[in-house]
Amino acid sequence: MAKKSPLAERLDQVHQRIADACAKARRQPSEVMLVAVTKYAAPEQIRELVQLGVTDLGENKVQQLAQRAPQINEFFARRQAVDENQIGRLRWHMVGHLQRNKVKQILPLVSLIHSVDSLRLAEELNIQAGKLGRRVPVLLQINASEEASKSGVAVGASTHLAEQIASMENLAMSGVMTMGPLEASPAQIQAIFARVREIFEEMRWQKIGGNDLRYLSMGMSDDFELAIAEGANVIRIGSALFGPKPPDAEEVR
Repeated sequence: MAKKSPLAERLDQVHQRIADACAKARRQPSEVMLVAVTKYAAPEQIRELVQLGVTDLGENKVQQLAQRAPQINEFFARRQAVDENQIGRLRWHMVGHLQRNKVKQILPLVSLIHSVDSLRLAEELNIQAGKLGRRVPVLLQINASEEASKSGVAVGASTHLAEQIASMENLAMSGVMTMGPLEASPAQIQAIFARVREIFEEMRWQKIGGNDLRYLSMGMSDDFELAIAEGANVIRIGSALFGPKPPDAEEVR
């Protein structure tokens, strides 16, 4: 048997961690969407990951998404033409902070935007999606840890903003997203994930977004087991797949 590449081995490890976390939570691994965050990945690593069957890819920066998505999409289409096992389609996720003046650039490329954090951004997305004739799925980013360094709407304002987004005809209010604190105990992180799950469930109870409201995006490489325990069905994994960030790389969470 051929030796697996380091990336293939790390993907196996992530899948095993997901399976173990789901077993503890009495959930099925198929309930959890793995979004591979390619921020620090080399292009050849992304191509290999796609060949390994990962079809949900996330980017933090608009410029990088705009450069990479067309290239990787073309690679995937060529693979499908020659490999009948390469099925489905690639889905690109915008997981980082999004400025209103960059909306037009990414809308044709993305399947899901995780980082809607203001009414003004939602309004711009709605306008530009209308021009494309699209109804774009979006998640409301909640800053449940109340860290000044993080984007996201305050917990107390989240339900009202979700209602406003749900009323926009060109947006699908599809769920919520949060990030755990940078430096906190597992118990503190889990408490924050539990609070966001409660908000998500409250939105469901109020029927905000209707059938569109289905994604609870929580958990990254260091804390996704805690997120799965609290009901996350989308996790965003970067360093556990691609290794630690380069020492000279700018940190963007």
